[in-house]
Amino acid sequence: MENLHHIVVVGGGAGGLELVTRLGNKLGKKRKARITLVDSDLTHVWKPLLHEVASGSLDASANEINYRAHARKHHYEFQLGRMSGLDRDTRQLVIAPFHDDDGSEVVPERRIQYDTLVIAVGSTANDFGTPGAQDHCLFLDSLKQARRFHNLMLNAFLRKNHRALQGQDHGLNISIIGAGATGVELAAELRLASRELPVYGMNHLQPSDVSITVIEAADRILPALPARLSAAASRELERQHIDVRTGQPVSEVRASSLVMKDGTELPSEMTIWAAGIKAPAFLAELDGLEANRGNQLVVRQSLQTTRDEAIFALGDCAECPQPDSDRPVPPRAQAAHQQADALFKTLCNRLAGEAPVDFVYNDHGSLINFSRYTTVGNLMGNLSGRSMYVEGKVARLFYLSLYRMHQMALHGPLRTGVIWLMDKISRAMQPRLKLH
Repeated sequence: MENLHHIVVVGGGAGGLELVTRLGNKLGKKRKARITLVDSDLTHVWKPLLHEVASGSLDASANEINYRAHARKHHYEFQLGRMSGLDRDTRQLVIAPFHDDDGSEVVPERRIQYDTLVIAVGSTANDFGTPGAQDHCLFLDSLKQARRFHNLMLNAFLRKNHRALQGQDHGLNISIIGAGATGVELAAELRLASRELPVYGMNHLQPSDVSITVIEAADRILPALPARLSAAASRELERQHIDVRTGQPVSEVRASSLVMKDGTELPSEMTIWAAGIKAPAFLAELDGLEANRGNQLVVRQSLQTTRDEAIFALGDCAECPQPDSDRPVPPRAQAAHQQADALFKTLCNRLAGEAPVDFVYNDHGSLINFSRYTTVGNLMGNLSGRSMYVEGKVARLFYLSLYRMHQMALHGPLRTGVIWLMDKISRAMQPRLKLH
């Protein structure tokens, strides 16, 4: 193999996959560098879609990207595995052994040599050590977890429908802890499921039998977004008969209930944790790299880690400063997309012996989608710097364009157009909810 500069990207999420795609198309194709992606899964699904997979309104199989096939088309290599360690002196990253579902070792621990390393492993839910959360909550950090939630939801509806047929108590209580974008959007998707499933034979269970509660410790939902957007989202949840409880932290999660800080107990047969995120714990122990309390790697504005200029980090796993602000770049999909773009330029410059590009985050606004009911949000004006409130069909169009932009970055305009057409055909032919 040629002695090419080896760029290794760990994590095939939104930012990582967009980065290796562009690097492969520009550097890998022309044999100017060797590009490798490392991920613990075989496929990619855009993380902001996981709540739709969980509720059944999106079929993940039709939206997955196979890393191996994508790597072949875009001139990079793919290594299946989970990063577990780092040796900066020898510039090697350690990949943990890979086991099958039965626990048998398929591939032993191995090491990959790198010249430039990019860490883009994303984030996981942060339960803040709440008693019972790990044992009794469902999480939506991965496609596997989303699919598990979907199966449990279908079984719960089926069980309650049977109890209704027998004339027994059949109320279903679902609680979502955390009223950020994921929690709010998931609540709307679950309300849609409660209204659609009776159409497909579960007609003894009515939407009014399904109680959905969103719980937020702050004094309003969507606390990180503008107050006007929060108020509009609250009104929409109320219209969908979703109970919103703010200013009420959860102190304990039990098998079939939640204990609030004030001691009150709330029945909950299905509890989803959507409050807070943190970076994977192994990042805090990566051969001396600086990490914060949330396990994020601390990086400069160039996205280089503070203690090693050959190692970069982007997305949710990185604490990146913003100029003229005491707050770091927020952990959002649009930030990862912008960082991937900046880092692509930096890595091309790095091969040419030129200076890195400083990353400056541009907030383009926020959009909250309430399933097929409505969409609300605010868009930032690039010239005026002011935000514009949008809702309804216009907001929905902007919301859908976010995913199409991600697809454009991965597939190009022609293939994205074909995918869009196939999506339209599939939605016309398939049931509105995934029923298995």
